[in-house]
Amino acid sequence: MPYTAEISRSNPSCFIFLIDQSASMSDPIGGEIPQQKADVVADAINRLLTELSVKCAKEEGVRDYFHVAVIGYGASVGSAFSGVLAGRDLVPLSEVADNPARVESRAKKVPDGAGGLVETTTSFPLWMEPLANGATPMCRALSYAESLVTKWISEHPGCFPPIVLNLTDGEANDGDPLASASQIQSQATADGPVLLFNLHVSGAGGVAVTFPDSDAQLPDAFAKQLFAMSSPLPSHMRAYAAQQGFGTSDATRGFVYNADITSVVQFLDIGTRATDLR
Repeated sequence: MPYTAEISRSNPSCFIFLIDQSASMSDPIGGEIPQQKADVVADAINRLLTELSVKCAKEEGVRDYFHVAVIGYGASVGSAFSGVLAGRDLVPLSEVADNPARVESRAKKVPDGAGGLVETTTSFPLWMEPLANGATPMCRALSYAESLVTKWISEHPGCFPPIVLNLTDGEANDGDPLASASQIQSQATADGPVLLFNLHVSGAGGVAVTFPDSDAQLPDAFAKQLFAMSSPLPSHMRAYAAQQGFGTSDATRGFVYNADITSVVQFLDIGTRATDLR
């Protein structure tokens, strides 16, 4: 069975996040509280990096079960890390955990023990900043990810396959991304093909389509193209999605359309569910 390789320090896997940073990411995202798409996506990635670090932390520190790349594409294509990690691609998770660019204090409401809520502050590490500038060179970004995947697999041929997550709000303006996506998905480790998931971050109204098994509910050609670019969810991710209330089948793909803030968080959580760590 594919996607069952044990993830360990001696056999790590990797995540590659492709972040649309084009000018339209300054537009508001759907949801009860309007926010810029770029802000929502940056917060979601920064939160995920914190959660991954916590998940992989042991008594001696954060273990390098994963290496992580955050690649932005807009006015340019390349590492979206800030601070000490600026310019780097796949970084061991322990180095990520130790090197946020900065830490913000943010307000957070917590239960007061008497049925109400009280506001407190919490530390929020940031590794990337929101950015919205330029066009949408998605094909270049996918090719960039392909080069990272190729090198990773050559060095880790038996690992749980790399996972590439593309977060975008618009159509590629540098060609047909299907061919670039196919190049990524054609690569494989001994445990299965590389996984490519896509999240459409939309400011439009309408019903979200989350983890579909066909493109029948998708309203336009671009959404259907992103669906076609998305890998089927492995069985353990489908099981987790089902636990969260999503309908799934063997044909379910790692794709979300017209995502609001909640969908972004759920997508990243489900999309990064790997097998047990050792």
